[in-house]
Amino acid sequence: MSRAQLHVILRRTDDWMDGRRSRHTDDTDVLLRIHHVIGELPTYGYRRVWALLRRQAELDGMPAINAKRVYRIMRQNALLLERKPAVPPSKRAHTGRVAVKESNQRWCSDGFEFCCDNGERLRVTFALDCCDREALHWAVTTGGFNSETVQDVMLGAVERRFGNDLPSSPVEWLTDNGSCYRANETRQFAGCWDLNRRTRRCGVRRVTE
Repeated sequence: MSRAQLHVILRRTDDWMDGRRSRHTDDTDVLLRIHHVIGELPTYGYRRVWALLRRQAELDGMPAINAKRVYRIMRQNALLLERKPAVPPSKRAHTGRVAVKESNQRWCSDGFEFCCDNGERLRVTFALDCCDREALHWAVTTGGFNSETVQDVMLGAVERRFGNDLPSSPVEWLTDNGSCYRANETRQFAGCWDLNRRTRRCGVRRVTE
């Protein structure tokens, strides 16, 4: 607030009244159009609904609708999507020594990519034992690092060390915070094979290198 405005406010008389009035807006037509959009696309949030309304307004030669107005109308009429529940964080981030004295106590996993002579990029996901450094399993793809590839590496590592049996005690699965490792599908799959996920950024990189 400027000093001039502050000077005026401080010297107002006791009988001063604010003559400003909020502009009344009729949201009936906008609400009907919102209902039409979410009736066909019920999973759309207010941003996508606003984008479709804005596009339709441009085609019809109508004034554009403000995104905040769409949000306000949808909030007042309970049309907003519920927030996605947050994934509970790991019980304990691994901050100690990465290497262990016995095999099958802790495994680590990471990925890297390299460019071939033909320009194609190969991405490798692998798992190592933090004791003997043996490469338990790996998977190579020209696609991205995804949950399915990590699950294949998990299953291959368990089969290599334990065959068709489960580990006698849970094995720590040490990774970074990549999206393919944090995915719900990866976490659930790890639980089925008694792999207890732990996170550590730099430690995994040093072991895998």
